[in-house]
Amino acid sequence: MIEFYKTFGTETKKVETLETGCWINVVSPTEEEKQFLINDLGIVPEFVQASLDEEESSHIDFDDDYNQTLVIVDYPSAEETEGKYDKMTLQYTTLPLGIVLMKGYIITISLYENLNIEDMATGKVKGIHTEMKTRFLLKLLLRISQRYLIYLRQIDRLSSLTEHKLHRSMQNKELIQMLGLEKSLVYFSTSLKTDEITLNKIMRGKLIKLYEDDQDLLEDVLVEIHQAIEMCNIYSNILSGTMDAFASVISNNLNIVMKVLTVITIVMAIPNIVFSFYGMNVTGLPGPVWWVPTLIALIACGVATFIFMKKDMFH
Repeated sequence: MIEFYKTFGTETKKVETLETGCWINVVSPTEEEKQFLINDLGIVPEFVQASLDEEESSHIDFDDDYNQTLVIVDYPSAEETEGKYDKMTLQYTTLPLGIVLMKGYIITISLYENLNIEDMATGKVKGIHTEMKTRFLLKLLLRISQRYLIYLRQIDRLSSLTEHKLHRSMQNKELIQMLGLEKSLVYFSTSLKTDEITLNKIMRGKLIKLYEDDQDLLEDVLVEIHQAIEMCNIYSNILSGTMDAFASVISNNLNIVMKVLTVITIVMAIPNIVFSFYGMNVTGLPGPVWWVPTLIALIACGVATFIFMKKDMFH
C-alpha cells in the first residue's frame, strides 16, 4: 500500500497523486510497488530492502551517489495473541520503520501498519510539515518515544495485576504472562538502546542537516528515550525479582507438601511394623488377642503424631 500526504497551511491531507514536497507512506508493498519506489522514485534498492527486513536494527545510513539518507528506528508494537491458558493476551514487541530522506520527498517504509504513522496521517501530531523533512523526522521519532512510554506503563499495570493474581493462586497462566512481559521488556530495552545510538548520530548533524529549532526538538526526543530506557530497566529488574521470588515460593510450597507427605508415610508405617511382628511365627509376644496389637499401633501412632506436631512438621 502506498499513500501520499502533503501539508497545506497547518493541515496535512491525503493527496491522490505524487507531488513535490509530499510524504509517501509505504506499508507492506507488493513487488510492483517496490519497483515503483526503486525505478520511478529512484530510492536506493538496499534502503527499501533494509526497511522491510524484520530483523533490521536501528541505524542511519547515507548514500553519496543518490544523495539519500536512510534512518531505521525500532518502534513498539502491541498485539493480542491467543495463548494456551488465556483467551487473549497482549504481546509487546518491536519492529523496524525505515525513513528515507531524499530530494523533494520523505518516505516511510514498514512491513506493518503502526499507530505512530496513523497519528501523523490523521493530524494527532501537531506542527508537522511534509516539506520540512528534518522536523517531520524528529516529530515522528518523538511520537515513537512517547509510544514506548505508554506501552511501558501498560506493562507495569499488567505486571502488578498479574502479581496480585499470583498472591491468590499459583497458576501457570499467571507465570507465563509474567514471562511474556519480561520478554517484552528485553525487546524494548534492546531497541531503545539502538534508537539512542541512532539519535546521537543525528545530533552530530553530519548526516542530517539540523536547523536551530530542530535542536530543541531532538533534545526532547533524547529525553523521552532516556526516560524510557530508565523505566524499562526499573520494570525489568522489578519483574525479574518478582519472578525469582515466586519461583522460590513455589519451590518452598513443594518442599512443604513433600515434608507433610513424608510425615504421614512415617505415621502410617507404624501399624505395619507392629502387625508384622505379630504376623511372625514367634512366641513370647505380649497379648495374643487381636486388640492388643491394635492398641499398641494406635498408641504408637498417637505418640508419633504428637511428636511431629510439637516439631511443627505438618505446616
